[in-house]
Amino acid sequence: MEKVDRIIQMEIGRINSHLPKARKSLCELLKEDSPSIELRDGSLHYFRRSELEFLKTLAGEEACLVKLPIILELSTLDRGYFVVRGRGEVRVIKKLLELSEDIYLEENTVRLPRYYLPTIRRKLPTTTVYAFITEW
Repeated sequence: MEKVDRIIQMEIGRINSHLPKARKSLCELLKEDSPSIELRDGSLHYFRRSELEFLKTLAGEEACLVKLPIILELSTLDRGYFVVRGRGEVRVIKKLLELSEDIYLEENTVRLPRYYLPTIRRKLPTTTVYAFITEW
C-alpha cells in the first residue's frame, strides 16, 4: 500500500503544479507594473489589473489582507463543497457571492457548496485557482 500512496501523492503534486510557490497580497500586486507570481512548475501567472482593482473594491480597507491567488480547495472526501481559507479571502468571496455575514460565521475559513464555483471563476478568472486535496 505504501507504494500506491506514494504514487497518488506524486500525481496530486503533478495536478497541483499550477499552484503558486508563494502568494502575494493584493496591495503588493497593485504596485507591480506587470502583476504576477511564480508557480510551482516554474512558470509565471499574470493577473489582470482590472480584476485586481475589482477585488480592491470588494476588500475595501482589508485589501492588504487578501493573498492572491485565492485558492479554492476541492477535496476528495467532501465532494459537494469547496473551502476558501484566509480572513481577507473569505470576506472577498462572501461579498462577491453576496452572502450574509451571519450565514457562514467562520472568519478564516468558509466551506461553500460547489455550485458557487462557476460564478467565482467567471468573475475572478485570474485571481482564483483550484487546489485538489486528497484525504482518505
